[in-house]
Amino acid sequence: MSRNLALPPPPVSAPVVAGFSGGLDSTVLLHLLASDQTQRAPGLCAIHVHHGLNDRADVWAEHCQRTCEALDVPLRIVRVTVDRGSGLGLEGAARDARYRAFSDHLPDGGIIALAHHRDDQAETFLLRALRGSGVDGLRGMPAWRRLGRGWLWRPLLSQPRDALLAYARHAGLDWVEDPSNEVAAHDRNHLRRHVMPLLRQRWPHADAMLARSAALCGEAAHLLAAGDAAALDDVSTASPIMIDVPRLLQHPPERRARVLRLWLERLGLPPLPAEGIARIEAGLLGPAGDTLPEFAWSGSVIRRWRDRLHASRQRAGLPDGFEVTWDGRAPLRLPTGDTLELEGLDIHDSPGAPWPLVVRARRGGERITLPGRMHSHELRKVLQERAVPPWLRGRMPLVCSPGGTVLAAGDVALSAELEHQLARSGLRLRWRCPDPA
Repeated sequence: MSRNLALPPPPVSAPVVAGFSGGLDSTVLLHLLASDQTQRAPGLCAIHVHHGLNDRADVWAEHCQRTCEALDVPLRIVRVTVDRGSGLGLEGAARDARYRAFSDHLPDGGIIALAHHRDDQAETFLLRALRGSGVDGLRGMPAWRRLGRGWLWRPLLSQPRDALLAYARHAGLDWVEDPSNEVAAHDRNHLRRHVMPLLRQRWPHADAMLARSAALCGEAAHLLAAGDAAALDDVSTASPIMIDVPRLLQHPPERRARVLRLWLERLGLPPLPAEGIARIEAGLLGPAGDTLPEFAWSGSVIRRWRDRLHASRQRAGLPDGFEVTWDGRAPLRLPTGDTLELEGLDIHDSPGAPWPLVVRARRGGERITLPGRMHSHELRKVLQERAVPPWLRGRMPLVCSPGGTVLAAGDVALSAELEHQLARSGLRLRWRCPDPA
């Protein structure tokens, strides 16, 4: 095994932050980076994430500090709290905390360099295959991707661990051993200690071939992602929170599933559970009926209404009986988290709204006299005509006169009287929703 390792240059020139646990892999990476003047020039430093999960965690942090001082590399030690109740398992929760720390401490445009190698890639491929992953999961770890305000770089991903070990011994490097790496109860450790050695006995190049399969899955996933993006563009509407059902149904089921996942990812909503796609196909994409079908998960919901799928966080409507008096001088914070505001109001020169206003929840049966109309109309029908979704109507505040006359429903429907008064005062009523869906 060669004792020489060479790092490929990162795709962009930027300061590099080395993720440094003190173990073999990250010690080799840090030594390679510190020995490369082109990597030092933009401002090389290291970060050690202190999880506090092991009795020797403080000792490891001190070791990392001494190693960085010897290499003249600045080190930042970041202590994190691992959420044991996250549902991710201890390994997953620790990884989540670690990557949040990397992202939070990465400078704008900076690069976090991690020491994952080819053996890690092969193990990741097998683990995901055993969990039933498709090509998106089987593609394994990318060598380069966005992370927070900067980039994540894995320059050793093509190198076997034996090459790292040979380099470390030749360079006389010291590293720490994490005893948790020997706990067979962890899936990755079981695979590393028991499964991979058997595979190598029969197929000596198993690691390389599995990593190659991961790379091929990555290529396939890239092509699929391009098709997904084009399909999402095809079914998109003027609002990002809505997609067109008839156009979505023109795509095959396999593409629909990927488009739905991409749509939710772009909206920042949680991933669908395993049964999510099947539930949406059966309950929301069939013939439209008189009901309002929906699928809810993890505090989020997809609803079908008027041949559109609407996705949003779940939000409660205004409480029954909600009613407050509002002078308009300051934005009114509603129980839903929404606000009502009079734009253009100068609190120093104006007495406030044209008159004291009453803001309340809908009760049913309200009527409103719209501009240019001689008679009042049912508010329910006005909102239907203006395509306000039923679930949004429950959040919609009514603005009324002290006598009870409905002057506005949010900022969607204004009465002739209120519109005239606001125009005369140079004001505009705004109903602001943190999540308009």
